[in-house]
Amino acid sequence: MSAGERPKGFVPGRFPIDTYGNGGFRFADMSHKGSILALPSGIYAWPVTSVSELTPQSFDAIRREAGELDTLLIGTGADPAFLDDTILWRLREAHLAVDAMTTGAAARTYNIMLGENRRVAAALIAV
Repeated sequence: MSAGERPKGFVPGRFPIDTYGNGGFRFADMSHKGSILALPSGIYAWPVTSVSELTPQSFDAIRREAGELDTLLIGTGADPAFLDDTILWRLREAHLAVDAMTTGAAARTYNIMLGENRRVAAALIAV
C-alpha cells in the first residue's frame, strides 16, 4: 500500500461500534467480517487476525492521522495481550496514548470516548 493509499473497506465518518463478535462488527447500519480500524476519517477493513501478526506497519494508517488523535485503543481479540515494545514506541513517537485490552472492552471504551467527542481511534481484532 502506498503512503497516501487508504486501506480497503472504507466507510467515511465516525461511527460507534453497534455490535462485535461472530468474526466481525456492525456499525453505520452495515456489517463487516474481519478486523477494523476506526479512525477520524472513517472505518477501514484491517487485515490483522491476531496479535501475533501485528507489526509497526500494521499501524501506518493510524500514524497518518495521528495529528487528529490523542488516544489509540487496541482490541487484542478475546484475550488480553501485551504489545511488542517496537510497536508501542512507534505509536508513542506519534504522540499517541496507547491502551491495549480485549476487543470487547476496546469497542465499549471507544464508543464512550467517541460519545464524549474525544480524539480517539480504535484498532480492533475481530472475535
